[in-house]
Amino acid sequence: MQDNLVRVLSRYNLYPKNISFYETAFTHRSFLNESKKTLESNERLEFLGDAILSFIVSSYIYNQRASDTEGDLTNIRAYIVKTDSLAIVSKQLGLGELLKLSKGEETSGGRDNTQLLANTFESLLGAIYMDLGIEAAMNFVHTTLIPIFAKEIQVGAPKDAKSELQELVQSKYQVSPFYKILTTTGPDHAKQFEVGVFVRDEMLGKGEGNSKQTAEEVAAKQAVSRLQGNTL
Repeated sequence: MQDNLVRVLSRYNLYPKNISFYETAFTHRSFLNESKKTLESNERLEFLGDAILSFIVSSYIYNQRASDTEGDLTNIRAYIVKTDSLAIVSKQLGLGELLKLSKGEETSGGRDNTQLLANTFESLLGAIYMDLGIEAAMNFVHTTLIPIFAKEIQVGAPKDAKSELQELVQSKYQVSPFYKILTTTGPDHAKQFEVGVFVRDEMLGKGEGNSKQTAEEVAAKQAVSRLQGNTL
């Protein structure tokens, strides 16, 4: 794993000083039960990386889009840092192959799991920050994630279903839709979420996904379809 990791990072002129940060970044919590060593999962680094990623992307688009409102900037940032986007980059970098997983997680396709791939990108970013500092973390994001969304950064992100639903509901009914988790299934490391979206206590859509974000988006698409031409 170490040689492969160094090979990946060296493409971006990043050279690890403390490899232990990266060992942790690629340790999924499912692996802990099968290891005789005392290890830490990557969840804390994922938490840190999530915050750093938001800061880096926010700073970048703030400087690139000087005339945008707060809402415009928020929409573009959400489009760039969403789970599916991070998973695409993570897969391109081959990060899934570096993950330490339990046998069960491996068998169930964990290395290609969208949520795990997105989480791994964030945990790696957290490790880079802890080991090499904020400049290195910024360089990594600017050279891996940002180029993929050059068009969206220039012309604006397309509206997702949640944004479309928000505008539609506020325009028609002067209220905002709200989302509620209906059920969760599966083990902690591979949860499936069922989410409903409601307007005035009526459920207009329901969706499932391996993250709350994905399930909410599916629910919003269903609600938009239902609302077109309909009234509450």
